[in-house]
Amino acid sequence: MPLPAGVYRADHVGSFLRPKAILETREQVEKQNATAADLRKVEDEHIATVVREQIENGLMSVTDGEYRREWFHIDFLQHLAGVEKRGHVASTNVTSHGMTPPRLVVVGKLGHPKAIQVEDFKFVDEQINAVKANTSSTQTITAKVCIPSPTMVYFRSGRDAIDEEAYPTLEPLFEDIAKAYQAELDDLYAAGCRFVQLDDTNLAYLCDEKMSQEAAQRHGKTPAELTKQCVDIINASISKRPKDMTIGIHLCRGNFRSQWFAQGGYEPVAETLFKGLNVDVYFLEFDDARSGDFSPLRHLPEDKIVVLGVMSSKKAELDDKAEMIKRLKEAAEYCPRGLDQLCLSHQCGFSSTKEGNDLTVEEQWAKVRLEVEIAKEVWGEDLSQ
Repeated sequence: MPLPAGVYRADHVGSFLRPKAILETREQVEKQNATAADLRKVEDEHIATVVREQIENGLMSVTDGEYRREWFHIDFLQHLAGVEKRGHVASTNVTSHGMTPPRLVVVGKLGHPKAIQVEDFKFVDEQINAVKANTSSTQTITAKVCIPSPTMVYFRSGRDAIDEEAYPTLEPLFEDIAKAYQAELDDLYAAGCRFVQLDDTNLAYLCDEKMSQEAAQRHGKTPAELTKQCVDIINASISKRPKDMTIGIHLCRGNFRSQWFAQGGYEPVAETLFKGLNVDVYFLEFDDARSGDFSPLRHLPEDKIVVLGVMSSKKAELDDKAEMIKRLKEAAEYCPRGLDQLCLSHQCGFSSTKEGNDLTVEEQWAKVRLEVEIAKEVWGEDLSQ
């Protein structure tokens, strides 16, 4: 059975370490010493470079490195009508750096007044074509768009962050979230995009006993009910996508300056996640013991793929090649079609926020090259098969 379009044996979650020039220009914009157009120009220059670097280092799924974002989710969601950033999320899981994520609030009827990612997608696609033209390459390269999961709109803050006049009950909000995502997927498809990855922390946080109980208290539902609710909202959001648009989902356990937030195996959500969620591919974190063992993969249907994040983007040192191959084979024992249902990646991106993880750019690309090397040893030279 072939891999879904746009999925490759050596894959990645999407973000890369931000160039200093982007960070400095963004800071100048905040101080009103530079314009948004100035920032866009600098971003364009460096995105062109990171597109080329991804291809040169062996990746076939290519993103803009999330260079246009401060946060993996906030920068997208603020473009939805009725959504604003106010304060910070109250959580007992605070980083050693003292950071808590920004808090999103729904202040009015939620909508999708205009396409959010289309121009960004077009730019990446143009850069891919430019690289291929300059190298005469016939290799298949896919421009992947990463956007926050629909659950990121409401889950972390709960009912208190949703305007009661706009939404006396939550079902109409969930319907409006789904309509907004349907519209964004329609716009992306019309622009030529065929792979969209949803980035979701909430299903991963429901694997953490402490965080799942906090969520249950916040929403007045059991963790199992919340898992089903998340899956239902995502399914509604992607329900109208064309058959030739691949949808993936990444379950993130937190990734701020190499620090994680959640721990616990996937068992609490696994059956609903694998059998109930209508995506094509799962990007799952398995880089250390906090993610549990591979046994939840026994719920994986035969027609779905898992990109196994056994490598780590959080540490500077290279992963042990033999150990990574061993872990891939261990995971394959739980999958109905074995290794054929698996791909390889690092557990998360290298820079889920503008700050980035604790490693250098050179160390980042060395990790990517090792990943490609491992994938070719396990699956062969053609990473699209």
